[in-house]
Amino acid sequence: MTTPGSTPTSRSCGCPDYDQARTLLSRRAVLGTALAGGAIALGPGLGGSGPRAYAVTGRPASRLASTTGSVLVLLSLRGAADGLSLVVPHGDPAYYAARPRIGVPHTALLAPDAMFGLHPALAPLLPMWSAGQLAAVHATGMATPNRSHFAAMEAIEDAAPGSTARNGWLNRLLGELPGASPLQGTAMGNQIPTSLFGTNPAFVVDRVNDAKVAGTEEDGRRLASLKHAWKANGLMGQAVRDAIAGAETFGAARDLPAGTPATAYPGTELGKALSDVSRIVRSGVGAEVITVDQGDWDMHTDLGTLEWGDMLRNAGDLASSIAAFFADLGPAADRVTLVTLSEFGRRVKENDDYGTDHGFGNVMFVAGAGVKGGQYYGSWPGLTDSLDSDLLVTTDYRSVLTEVVTRRFGVSVAQVFPGFAPQTVGVMA
Repeated sequence: MTTPGSTPTSRSCGCPDYDQARTLLSRRAVLGTALAGGAIALGPGLGGSGPRAYAVTGRPASRLASTTGSVLVLLSLRGAADGLSLVVPHGDPAYYAARPRIGVPHTALLAPDAMFGLHPALAPLLPMWSAGQLAAVHATGMATPNRSHFAAMEAIEDAAPGSTARNGWLNRLLGELPGASPLQGTAMGNQIPTSLFGTNPAFVVDRVNDAKVAGTEEDGRRLASLKHAWKANGLMGQAVRDAIAGAETFGAARDLPAGTPATAYPGTELGKALSDVSRIVRSGVGAEVITVDQGDWDMHTDLGTLEWGDMLRNAGDLASSIAAFFADLGPAADRVTLVTLSEFGRRVKENDDYGTDHGFGNVMFVAGAGVKGGQYYGSWPGLTDSLDSDLLVTTDYRSVLTEVVTRRFGVSVAQVFPGFAPQTVGVMA
């Protein structure tokens, strides 16, 4: 355990369930790629150990790319973020009774109203909040508790309870969009998330600069040979052709330098990923749905205080990265909406290790285009100061996502979230 006053370091989460979830999700990504039609490795050493990009497909992508439409960035806070620390319910007396050591003092909160306030590490986002470009929706989550990281990640990203179909809600969204750049659905990282898995094409890339077909930079004959070898019909051939097309399309993003505030990005994995996302959006390569992950939110120990701990580090990284991202976008920010989502929240009461255990309800942030920001949304259920108490869910997370996708993309709720009747949240204009 990190002691108060010491400098915490990033660690593997220490929760066996979360470690298993990360392993299983990685295995599922590999299996999913094969089931969906195959993958081609791109980048240094085709099939080697260097950075790679994958195209995953279940059907041809033959429509023209959209370069001016809305863009949704889904930022997943992996490991179950503590929403009660990110957006503090200071107006609920049970909060401070349950968290005598890790509770964030009312006097330190940013943008407080009668009930809520932002963690001070979120200070880089305060200008967006004040400008009405950032909002928070509290007490959100799934309809029933699920404290398993792996099962909850699967359920929240499938977003279709009771369905046996193997497709995520973002993949269903792609099926409703008119454009079809090979990069229309793009995942930043090294695996396809459950939300993008399905029958519609998706592209996975670790870093923009590494999205290229290895060995073809100085010899166009190898690229022509690959295209010829895989010109036959079939899912595998289509997957390879989509991968090559995606890598070639990424050239526009690779040629685009980072924006002027690039030095404001933190040198973290999240900062690097969002810097690349900005290049993808500004380059006009047709990406409309982009996923990004931030890990290390499973804080059973060392969540800490305002002076030390993992919450201070991770929340600061989150805020600095998002603020730099929207500044970097420039005029393109007018068409980008970013939403944060975590698999579940944390218990109300702190544990003996300056941390919190698996809970239920959580908070979601919505930022950017179309957001009615500068305020807190949701129905507050009240907290209970007991060992096993949860923040109850009063707003189904799909209601928040429904407002985003219907207002920004004009799609059908029935297709993206089958069988779901959303409630009104009011977070989107």
